[in-house]
Amino acid sequence: MESLNNYIEHTLLKQDAKKEDLIKLFEEAKENKFLGVCINPCYVKFAKEYLKDTDVKIVTVIGFPLGANTTETKIFETINAVRDGADEIDMVINVTKVKDRETDYIVDEIKLIKSACGGHNLKVILETDLLDKNEIKYACECCIKGGADFVKTSTGFVKNGVGAKVEDVELMYKTVSSHGLKVKASGGIRDRETAIKMIEAGASRLGTSSGVKIVVG
Repeated sequence: MESLNNYIEHTLLKQDAKKEDLIKLFEEAKENKFLGVCINPCYVKFAKEYLKDTDVKIVTVIGFPLGANTTETKIFETINAVRDGADEIDMVINVTKVKDRETDYIVDEIKLIKSACGGHNLKVILETDLLDKNEIKYACECCIKGGADFVKTSTGFVKNGVGAKVEDVELMYKTVSSHGLKVKASGGIRDRETAIKMIEAGASRLGTSSGVKIVVG
């Protein structure tokens, strides 16, 4: 296994985060050589400038946290984020459309967002806390058809949600890996033991606000 820091997208998506909190996140990412930082779109320009002399990727979220924005809104957000310097896009799927099995809507939206990414990775957040196993598999299949690069477990914003679960990561990996997609586990990953379990289950990325604790202890 690679060093854990190579899996971690150091995350700060709290709506009350201040600039000093973001600077702390960026400094921790630099110090620990994390793969990336995951932040809200309004901070992408700031992050790009602050981390310009590093290898830290700038990851941002689209349609966050509900996924219920119109497709047109998500496209606009994505274009803006890439223009501002985002290296990767994490877009929340429309969970209602998943539950209603509106395949054309879901697949078309993913295709359009992927196109707006301009060659950058697109991760689709499934919000697994709100889906049963059949729905998780179905959502993964839509992501394959839509041309996404990753499927991701969670936003971390579901009330009383668990976030990433080993069995969900395993299911996602088994569904998408043969089609070239990867898995990002996110939500509730707060210690080294859990992080390793997620990687062993198939995760190539870990979204966590506990990155320092995971790699340093």
